[in-house]
Amino acid sequence: MAGRVQDKLVDAVYGLGWAGVKKLPEPAAVALGRRIADYAWKKRGKSVLRLESNLARVVPDAGPERLRELSKAGMRSYMRYWMESFRLPAMDPARFGTDVEMKDVHVLREAMASGRGVIVALPHLANWDLAGAWATGHLGYPFTTVAERLKPESLYDRFVAYRESLGMEVLPHNGPSSFGTLARRLRAGGLVCLVADRDLSASGVRVDFFGSAARMPAGPALLAQQTGAALLPATLYYGDAPKMHGRIHAEVPVPATGTRTEKTAAMTQAVADAFAQGIAEHPQDWHMLQRLWLDDLQERAQ
Repeated sequence: MAGRVQDKLVDAVYGLGWAGVKKLPEPAAVALGRRIADYAWKKRGKSVLRLESNLARVVPDAGPERLRELSKAGMRSYMRYWMESFRLPAMDPARFGTDVEMKDVHVLREAMASGRGVIVALPHLANWDLAGAWATGHLGYPFTTVAERLKPESLYDRFVAYRESLGMEVLPHNGPSSFGTLARRLRAGGLVCLVADRDLSASGVRVDFFGSAARMPAGPALLAQQTGAALLPATLYYGDAPKMHGRIHAEVPVPATGTRTEKTAAMTQAVADAFAQGIAEHPQDWHMLQRLWLDDLQERAQ
């Protein structure tokens, strides 16, 4: 009973966000997000402490004061993501082309023009939903993605409906046919976008990430090998509101030799290296409030 009540409360809070925040004037939404972020940061809850712990690996020479500054900026960035996302369905699509500035877009355009299909892999940097709206609404590239199945189920349904309203096809992360559907979309020359800096399957690929071992999803590399699609990492960061910036990185090629496991490991490490570059340049915009590195995960399991 308590679990159902909590689920209803969570769903109601998110429903209020979608219904209410998008009706606020933009400056009011920005100010509200900042107030919520600062309140959460001052509470020093588990998510804030985990964010600081993660940032300590990204910026290893930062002292306690610098880490606190970064985590405060990080919480503001995280709440900016939510305020923007709540407002995206009501945003004028013309703004997708003015509010998002992406470097090396030609890499994506050329890969799409080749007809091979394209996999864009992103970390939890800035606003990946806004980047998706930019791809569909500005570039005219509809795409397929996957979403973690959230609880309560009604909340997951809200996320799916929200993303579909932006022109995305959304598959469940753990759906039995999701990989096959992604492969079919790629063989047809389509675009697949995957947030890929945190493994949700417990069977990810071990990578070196900021000098320590972590696991990242094998899916992007496996899809590229199986379909011949181009694998393109992308990283994002916030500028002054409402601007968001980003970069499409060079294609991660399939190695010419090695087993499938070896090729997958090499490609996933290359993706992790591209992610690390973007995160190191803009650590405050990395919204990783969960355990990621293997030693942190092992510590929790003990």
